[in-house]
Amino acid sequence: MSSTEKNEKTPVTVIGLGNMGSALAAALLEHGHPTTVWNRSAAKAGPFAERGAVVAATPEEAFAASPLIIVCVLDYDALYAVMDAAGPLAGKSLVNLTSGAPEQAAEAEARARSLGLGYLDGAIMTTPPGVGNPEMMFLYSGSAEVFETHRPALAVLGDPLYLGAEPGGASLYDVALLGLMWSAFTGWLHGTAVVTADATKATAFSDIAVRWLTNAVAGFINTYAAQVDAGRYPGDDATVDVQIAAIGHLIHAAADRGVDNALPELLKATMERASAAGHGSDSYASVIEVLRKAPR
Repeated sequence: MSSTEKNEKTPVTVIGLGNMGSALAAALLEHGHPTTVWNRSAAKAGPFAERGAVVAATPEEAFAASPLIIVCVLDYDALYAVMDAAGPLAGKSLVNLTSGAPEQAAEAEARARSLGLGYLDGAIMTTPPGVGNPEMMFLYSGSAEVFETHRPALAVLGDPLYLGAEPGGASLYDVALLGLMWSAFTGWLHGTAVVTADATKATAFSDIAVRWLTNAVAGFINTYAAQVDAGRYPGDDATVDVQIAAIGHLIHAAADRGVDNALPELLKATMERASAAGHGSDSYASVIEVLRKAPR
């Protein structure tokens, strides 16, 4: 990379050098962005100095170094501490990749705006080893101007997806997607416990499970999403009552093999609530109607 090409890259400051922050800084350095780093424990910054990063002595120095500041710290209290110590901030852009709730993102956006900062909230939909992979999603919400201005730098970290001006949008998607992940992982592990009880290898089962999720289940999700938006749940594929009968077979097979059935029993109970509410002949998507109303 020539010095001219390097100088065209946006200077970026990364604040917070935990596992994720370190991965962010490494990706930016790898792609030629002039990078400044700051961490409360200065020792973590040493390896980045060896790779060409500037190590700021204070948060104020770190914020002053770059037009784009990426913060990935433990919590929002830590975020506010570095913002309060940063000095003049007007005209700079803050991308907050600290994990938190949607309401915290809205509070942080208001605080940033009061300091003259452009604010973008973000959610990293991968673990540190996935940072820099263009197939990994980074979700953003908040200032469209900040997103468009700094899209090239953000694209270095992963595929940047903008979810709109509401600052809490990225955090809201984050928690919802994590719920999907945990449910899918636990369902797969329960199924794996059932089949491995009969000496099947987990790797053999996972090959078929991934194919089924990709080619069949993903299609149902897209079909059901349209039904949820329309508020109509035609039961022309498989009804809730049919699913209740089917999950009974899983519960029976798991019980025969000594596998814990807490998860499928919970799912069955949720389906039965939907059926009792009048959705027995509707598609599985109708279960959302009971999920939207917490039991009293």
